[in-house]
Amino acid sequence: MIQHRAQQEPSPAPAAPARALLPTIVPALLVGIVASLVLLGVEAAAEQLEHLLWRDLPDALGVGRYSVLWMFVVLLATAVAVGLVVWKVPGHAGPDPATTGLDAPVLPPVVLPGLVLATGVMLAGGPSLGPENPIIAVNVSLAVWLGMRAFPKAPEKGWVALAEAATIGALFGTPVAAALIISEALAGQRIKGQLWDSLFAPLLAAAAGAITVTLVAEPVFDLGLPAFGHPGWTDLLAAVTVALAGALLGMGAVYAFPHVHGAFRRLRHPMLMLPAGGVVLGALAALGGHLTLFKGLDEMTELGHDPGGWSAGEFAVMAVVKVAAMVVAACCGFRGGRIFPAVFTGTALGLCAHALVPEVHPAVGVAAAVLGMLLAITRQGWLSLFVAAVLVTSPGVITLLVLASLPAWLLVTGRPQMQLGPDGRAVR
Repeated sequence: MIQHRAQQEPSPAPAAPARALLPTIVPALLVGIVASLVLLGVEAAAEQLEHLLWRDLPDALGVGRYSVLWMFVVLLATAVAVGLVVWKVPGHAGPDPATTGLDAPVLPPVVLPGLVLATGVMLAGGPSLGPENPIIAVNVSLAVWLGMRAFPKAPEKGWVALAEAATIGALFGTPVAAALIISEALAGQRIKGQLWDSLFAPLLAAAAGAITVTLVAEPVFDLGLPAFGHPGWTDLLAAVTVALAGALLGMGAVYAFPHVHGAFRRLRHPMLMLPAGGVVLGALAALGGHLTLFKGLDEMTELGHDPGGWSAGEFAVMAVVKVAAMVVAACCGFRGGRIFPAVFTGTALGLCAHALVPEVHPAVGVAAAVLGMLLAITRQGWLSLFVAAVLVTSPGVITLLVLASLPAWLLVTGRPQMQLGPDGRAVR
């Protein structure tokens, strides 16, 4: 009887043999290194242009580096420059950025120079977007274009997975973020063999990208906030409350996204949409100050080093201005991603909670607010938990974050996302 049952039951799918995975090692390493070098090259060029625009020129002209007038001038000039690229450069710098996310499309090679140029100018000029979406698109397109020529029989989706993982690993300086995102993406798919067979090559590409960036740039995400000890019930209440506040602020931006996008689309031409966006961004910068400019990584580190240096009202203004600037920049046509600005918004919101209620530990407030914001903006649960945890590097916060993520997830799941479809409606 037992023997008959054993014969009837299907045997588990065998794991992919090692000899099938070994040939992926060299391509994964190459994609990881090249993807990280593309990211480093764009950011290095943008940094040099940023120094020229925000340090050398205003010093030579005798105006304040971050005076209201200069912020208006640079943001408007940046918008005009990006508008010219979108209008005149072949490929028009890729698709509408409001319709793209981390899952990048494969673009024709002719599009990539304009996309890189528009991204570099945007990073230098101060709009509140990060490099993640366009750089992933560039690396994915390069990997597919070169890989399919070197190995015509290899599936295109394999090169896409390698490039996405490599870029994410390079962006965060660790392959863990890529592994978490890929695992979440694979959750709804039927996987042949073991999960780690599917993760093997992308994880290797992510590790190669992360190591390359770490050797060259040494990225640091720890905000240097005061250490957090053992969590208590009041800390759990604070984490849940602040995470929900972050998710609510993020969902406000999500619901505003298609309306703001529609308003700019009515202008119909990039040389109208982008300059109009530059003017709005200048007004927001005048309201929120220079810390609300750029992608926000250096600026949130500055906030973290002095959590008591601003009032609750000032933190609240920075959070609201930053999220508004992110929505405007993405809707008017600037090429960029939304993760890093969302993290800055969460940081400011968490420090606002600490300033309002000193019993809210700054590490708990920041991590929970970032968690809520990222859940609303990205709908990537593992990524949100990972980023929130690495900002504070306090092991005691992790349990609080996991518990706080559950009510925040109930608030955001099933609702529109901060990404539009071809019809201009929010993706669900």
